[in-house]
Amino acid sequence: MNKISVRDLILVAHIIRPHGLTGLLRIVSYAQSRETFLQAGSVFLNKEPNEFYESKVVSITPHGSFYLLRLSNLNSIDQAKIFKGAGILIRKDSLIKEDEDEFFWYELLGLDVYLTTGQYLGVLKEIFPTGSNDVYVVDNQGKEFLIPAIHQVVKEINIPQKRMVISPIKGLLDL
Repeated sequence: MNKISVRDLILVAHIIRPHGLTGLLRIVSYAQSRETFLQAGSVFLNKEPNEFYESKVVSITPHGSFYLLRLSNLNSIDQAKIFKGAGILIRKDSLIKEDEDEFFWYELLGLDVYLTTGQYLGVLKEIFPTGSNDVYVVDNQGKEFLIPAIHQVVKEINIPQKRMVISPIKGLLDL
């Protein structure tokens, strides 16, 4: 077991079951692409709370709506069975941003959201993809606002200050 803080890791997939006899894992990925696993180089398998088993990524290939993940130290179905249902995490610092306006969901969740007027709107509690853009769910004491993640609306994101500023388009906040 490798000693690492869970704060340094992010969940990117979970293991469904072994695939075949040679230690291959069938996984569901939450990552945008398989490159996330390859860039990370190694993953941390999490079956028990606060216990992480580090392993190097050998390969990852699409298999229908799943992926098949080969890790360096899993060579049999018996070894792979141990991790059925486990989470797969990577180091947050292994994630690569393509440009300065890109943010990872884990960075945005929990941000305080304000209007350009300075009025407090609520806390960003959920994000869901819609195809063309993500939508932020902002909660204010049970009242939810759906905010499109587009440059017309989102004017500022300040991660160190845990703050987002939006300029709502007409009708966005009306009920």
